[in-house]
Amino acid sequence: MGELAEQLEREEHELRFDDFTLDDAWLLGARMRQAAAEEELPIAIGIMLGQQRVFHAALPGSSADNDEWLARKTRVALRYGRASLAVGEQFREGGKDFDSASRLDIDTYAAHGGVVPIRLKGGTVIGTVGVSGLPQLDDHAFVVQQLREYLATR
Repeated sequence: MGELAEQLEREEHELRFDDFTLDDAWLLGARMRQAAAEEELPIAIGIMLGQQRVFHAALPGSSADNDEWLARKTRVALRYGRASLAVGEQFREGGKDFDSASRLDIDTYAAHGGVVPIRLKGGTVIGTVGVSGLPQLDDHAFVVQQLREYLATR
């Protein structure tokens, strides 16, 4: 297993919630939006609980394309129960290209970094939090940083 894959696996065990409510979605989303605005990041932010979008924000410089990328990455994270970056890395480490090897519609699914599952301590995935607008490693890093900071306040 490569260094990135090991890091992603550690994050999956670290970033877990006792519970996650609609209030948490609002507080986390607002915190993410504030951090992105302060850094002038041109991103779209989305939080899902199950199939329901419970938070969305778009910052200056983002576009409808970012919303589409966010939706495609969210579908991957929900389908595989892993961060969208981890899914892409898993395919790459196996010498495969996600777009062809997954046999999923590339207009519907994207295994690029930026969406992380909302996982309870027991391991159950109940939703996702993600962004789109930066290079995929930066999208992923922003989400992980925000989740760490939010979890530290609980």
